[in-house]
Amino acid sequence: MAQTLEKEVRTEWPSSDEKERDAALDKPAPAPLEQLKQRSGLDLLRDVVSGVLPSGPMNHTLDFFLVEIEPGRAVYQGNPKAAYFNLLGSVHGGWSAAILDSCLGCAIHSVLPVGKGYATIELKVNFVRAVTASCGPLRAEGKVINIGGRVGTAEARLTDASGLLYAHATTTCLFFDMSERKRDRSG
Repeated sequence: MAQTLEKEVRTEWPSSDEKERDAALDKPAPAPLEQLKQRSGLDLLRDVVSGVLPSGPMNHTLDFFLVEIEPGRAVYQGNPKAAYFNLLGSVHGGWSAAILDSCLGCAIHSVLPVGKGYATIELKVNFVRAVTASCGPLRAEGKVINIGGRVGTAEARLTDASGLLYAHATTTCLFFDMSERKRDRSG
């Protein structure tokens, strides 16, 4: 019986996955590419925090959102859920990595001038303790360590309301001129 169920899941999964992916592509990105090119990172992120611009579709999927932004510092808050459990009964480490990566990227983005974008070229995550659905909301606070001409680094910590540490991370991001970006997100 277990083998039959497994075969059914494997058969149904690709078609349902395609539907979810197509639905996600229909959701709006935070801003059109032309608008991104004309705004500083801080201005763009302030509009996301205030609700003028929507957050990205991934934020809704993983239930974490940018809640504070200032130059060189970003704070995300998220709600780990049982839906994110791995086989061992704790929240999959990918959730913690994703909230930390988002936080780190926004800390870097917050200091970039008009016309500059970034891409993560390295992410290092240290998991300190298991995240469970009963942890309550967790916060990732990221701070810039260094900004150079082409590369920036940042660090972040994932904690609960009492300050208990669950994970910490560092990133290295490469800067690029947004005018070099030829492709729209949809293609």
